[in-house]
Amino acid sequence: MTTKPLRGIRVLDLTHMLSGPYAAMLLADLGAETIKVEPLQGEGTRKLLADDPENAIDGMGAYFITLNRNKKSTAIDLKHEAGREVFYDLVRIVDVVISNFAAGVPERLGIDYATLVEINPKIITCSISGFGSAGPNYRRPAFDMVAQAIGGGMSITGLDADHPVRSGIPHGDLCGGMFGAMGVLTALIERGVSGQGQHVDISMQDCQLSLLNYMATMHFLSGQNPTPLGNAHFVHVPYDTFRCRDGFIVIAVITDGFWQNLKKVVQINEFEDSTLDLQPGRLANQAMINAKLNERLSGDTVANWLQQLEEHRIPCAPVNKFSQALTDPQALHRNMIVELKHPSGQSTKGPGNPIKLSRTECESFDPAPLLGQHTDEVLTELLDYNPTRVNQLRSEGIVA
Repeated sequence: MTTKPLRGIRVLDLTHMLSGPYAAMLLADLGAETIKVEPLQGEGTRKLLADDPENAIDGMGAYFITLNRNKKSTAIDLKHEAGREVFYDLVRIVDVVISNFAAGVPERLGIDYATLVEINPKIITCSISGFGSAGPNYRRPAFDMVAQAIGGGMSITGLDADHPVRSGIPHGDLCGGMFGAMGVLTALIERGVSGQGQHVDISMQDCQLSLLNYMATMHFLSGQNPTPLGNAHFVHVPYDTFRCRDGFIVIAVITDGFWQNLKKVVQINEFEDSTLDLQPGRLANQAMINAKLNERLSGDTVANWLQQLEEHRIPCAPVNKFSQALTDPQALHRNMIVELKHPSGQSTKGPGNPIKLSRTECESFDPAPLLGQHTDEVLTELLDYNPTRVNQLRSEGIVA
């Protein structure tokens, strides 16, 4: 069997909630041996949906089942000096320590980069926080919607400027996790050259600003603040969501050639006006074009319109509900829907890993662990503690 690409990399995962666990999940999916270090009462996400019979298995909710697959769990009291000594022993034999504590917490606990690099000069640490590790506002608390709002993207999401809307997908958190994983991999590659570790400092605000991309440059050039356009586009027409008899589709006409093909499909008399053949004319008549398309498309089904549009190579798609998106044949072909097991043997399904490699592709998804499930294994096999010492640590409430 082909080995996973990050085999041989060992990660200590101190994360909680969403952004940090997602970063560590990506690394674990790719083969990093990921040891989740939890407080004795368990990481807070264990409780989310845990008592919801529709969204949990044996007291483990959907958050934890998904975000902590392929990880091991060891429970250590990092607030206790003896617990930190156990943690430091682990730091000596790992490559990465990743966390998403509030600003100042790693320093108070003695698990920050400045402390850990004295123990292991090759250690790579990664912190994911709302605003980074320095600056006038870096101590502010932040969760997903805070990041979306302060990063500017929320101001252009929705139907109008009076009703800002956050993204339905929590990309404030998830982008912090994605950039965190990228930062760790970058530091690992650099360490292969220099032989030295370093700290990866990820700010959720920074990530959101990065996503503004060309629109930020447009703002600096024009001095204007963009406003929400719903699902429309400020250049391309038609580029929007349209109602069919039994649902919605999107059509994205971004070239004049696509417009000519669309005219053949929908056969709307008003579209034969030659002033619409070029983009400026369509933009000037956006409201009319969208209204006529909605009127025409509402007379038939999503499936029939998609068939005709696809035959003419017009960019289009159904607006899928989860039940449709998660059963899409293309997604299934690419193993993007996978089995997620519970340690009890029960299982559900969830998203796979989108990173597909040609040679070292070997996808597998071990169950998210029970609290402290691997404490004995980690302490005896990795740290070579004898059973007497482990039992003493347990009896003293240092590990669980």
